[in-house]
Amino acid sequence: MRKAIWRCLFVVVSAAPAMLCPACAGPADVSPASPGSAFTAPDEVYRMPPGIETRWASVENPTAAKGQGGQAKGGRKGNPHFPIAPGETRVLAEEKSGTGTIRRIWATTSDRTPLMLRGIRLDFYWDGADKPAASVPLGDFFCMGLGRAYAFENEYFSSPEGRSFNCCIPMPFKKGMRITVTNTTKVALSLFFYDIDYTVGDPHGPDTLYFHAYFNRENPTTLRKDYEFLPKISGRGRFLGVNVGVIADTGKYFNAWWGEGEAKFYVDGDTEFPTLCGTGTEDYIGTGWFLGQYAHRYQGCPYADKERFQFCFYRFHVKDPVYFRKDLRVTMQQIGCWTPDSKPQMVASGKKYILAGAEQAPVDWTQGDGKNDYGLFEREDDWSSCCYFYLDRPENDLPPLKTLDERVKGLY
Repeated sequence: MRKAIWRCLFVVVSAAPAMLCPACAGPADVSPASPGSAFTAPDEVYRMPPGIETRWASVENPTAAKGQGGQAKGGRKGNPHFPIAPGETRVLAEEKSGTGTIRRIWATTSDRTPLMLRGIRLDFYWDGADKPAASVPLGDFFCMGLGRAYAFENEYFSSPEGRSFNCCIPMPFKKGMRITVTNTTKVALSLFFYDIDYTVGDPHGPDTLYFHAYFNRENPTTLRKDYEFLPKISGRGRFLGVNVGVIADTGKYFNAWWGEGEAKFYVDGDTEFPTLCGTGTEDYIGTGWFLGQYAHRYQGCPYADKERFQFCFYRFHVKDPVYFRKDLRVTMQQIGCWTPDSKPQMVASGKKYILAGAEQAPVDWTQGDGKNDYGLFEREDDWSSCCYFYLDRPENDLPPLKTLDERVKGLY
């Protein structure tokens, strides 16, 4: 019996390394890497893949050229940062041809106010495309919503002390890449530091997808019209995840819970009803019964201001991949729940509320669901998000980035 138990333990322990996934090595459901693979499996970090070279683009070596880094002032930290004037665009990294993979992006700025976190724009171009695959605000791209900077760590993003930005989502390219930064505000940014760490020569096959990101904001959302994390896109790909910022309307709904809406994924031809459907907003990010502050590997809420009802949260589909082969649309409902604490304020306000449901019936506090201590109702709040996905093409047909005024209104 003991021998049998030890044999079982040996099998489990021996298999454990194959279950692990390093934060920067790509999607967790990939099989162990082959000797020539662009990625390295957890237990194969000692392998030397043929034909792949490492490059770092930074202010000290913006072209990432071999033997050309850190030359200013005799190599004694002569050029670690640059300013970005209002309206100015700077190239952060560029490869005019060839294959490669962005492995890590780090940045920090001298100004981390909501204006700059939403006003500095990053653009990612793959394979010589004219339109960026991602055109997103700095803060939201790095999983920091609502123009807030805070300390956190998850599978793909981190800010150890709330003063920097780190991303390790793998971003392959086949015929070159270009990453730019633009100051869309009327205020100069005096100091911008960055590193973009990548490899060149990676052997990307026909099944390799391109990284994309999309920012959205509705302030406020529209009653009974589900907020779109990702409008409908065509193609073949994988939805990687999303980070979200919510400013609940306490003027209209007081302290009533705002997060009863369900996440919905309309996959490959879904129309009225989705194939993938969740059970609630906080349920979607792995918790339940309201929302507090936490930051875990695949889901979290690193910013939770319960006094002002402002929340930033995220979810990454690493262990539970979301694939699509024709098209995809991702939404979240705006449904709230009154409680014994909030119901008296809602009743006394005299405001009109709509019950959640197909009937669109007004809440009658004297009968039916209105007499209950708890009840679901439709609501409108300030929602914003940045989602991340892979697509089988370097461009997408999504709407352009919203204007600066639309991005920053009400944040400061």
